[in-house]
Amino acid sequence: MGKINIGLFIDTFYPMIDGVVKVVDSYATRLSKVANVYVFCPKGRDANYKDKFPYEVIRCKKMPIPLTDYDLPRPKQDKEFMDRLNSLQLDIVHIHSPYAIGEVGVEYAKRRGIPVVGTLHSQYHKDFQMRTKSKLISKVMVKKIVSLLNELDQCYAVNKKIAEIYHGFGLKKEPLVLENGTDFVYSKNQKTVLYLKSKHEIKDEKVFLFVGRIDKIKNIYFLIDVLKELKDKDFKFKMIFIGSGPHTNQLDFKINFYGLKNDVKILGKIADRELLAEYFNMADLFVFPSKYDTSSLVQIEAASQKTPTLFLENTVTASNIIDNRNGYLAKDDVKDYANRIVEIFSDMKAYEQVCENAYKDLYRNWDDLVKKVYQMYLEQISLKNAVNSTR
Repeated sequence: MGKINIGLFIDTFYPMIDGVVKVVDSYATRLSKVANVYVFCPKGRDANYKDKFPYEVIRCKKMPIPLTDYDLPRPKQDKEFMDRLNSLQLDIVHIHSPYAIGEVGVEYAKRRGIPVVGTLHSQYHKDFQMRTKSKLISKVMVKKIVSLLNELDQCYAVNKKIAEIYHGFGLKKEPLVLENGTDFVYSKNQKTVLYLKSKHEIKDEKVFLFVGRIDKIKNIYFLIDVLKELKDKDFKFKMIFIGSGPHTNQLDFKINFYGLKNDVKILGKIADRELLAEYFNMADLFVFPSKYDTSSLVQIEAASQKTPTLFLENTVTASNIIDNRNGYLAKDDVKDYANRIVEIFSDMKAYEQVCENAYKDLYRNWDDLVKKVYQMYLEQISLKNAVNSTR
């Protein structure tokens, strides 16, 4: 058997950066060493952006979604895109979004009689509820997604909690868990950390870090309220936000309004992965109060540098966290979250053990995970071939 042809379908891609984009790129980069990989996605907003990957990127027309930095792909209205897709002999389709491009991927697989699998990366029901403010519309849209997912040969989820949620929504069988990972390795180079501390004028303050989209769905304003509470307690800290998004200006306004300008920095996007790893290494605590995420890559990246994360309890993204063992949990309350931070650093011996356990329990490397994914693809192809041969 020669190299297999793999199609990865995603509704957004570089130069836009989010967790799902990074997952698909991590898959495609590693799979391209053993297979022919094609990523199907919409065109980017930056007309000067050029794809430079070890795999082929095939883009379709799109239209902007108002009031967001996302776009709506229009693959079926793009003859060139559809012709290119139909000219390929894919062996397996893996959809990473259940919307327009994902639908095209499923339809292609059904026509060709090849396996199609998909991964649940997001709490789509929360997206719908937030955008439409209607439980009825959200229910109808979730039903449509579940209908598409039930067409798959296999569905995967990034953790057990999200698998249970979608099984409850009507999936015929509970998805298998397929964890996320990171390309980071633990950094023992303290020279860069010392340089970063000097650059940001950090002395004996505790360093808190948030990395991700600067978007209110990440609960970023809650964090500023927490920092104000800590400031009032005379707790010394430096808070660093890394990322970009639609609510950067509002975040900056709230920082200034609370008089936190000297305590908080928004650095924007950092594309240099080695440098980003050093920021994770420098941080004493990764703060991630998101109620939206399912299994964020950043919490794995933090664990790779032995930096524990403080989550909100009962959130999906914290489902594999054991409080005070491999991470920390706080109530969805500003005062409680702030008090947990003070408590965490009141026992440094216990804190150091949590740092080690976060690394041990939560760190996953993409190289190992993608080898597993490739074997799963081969199994799906064999199963489909066996079924087709009996017809």
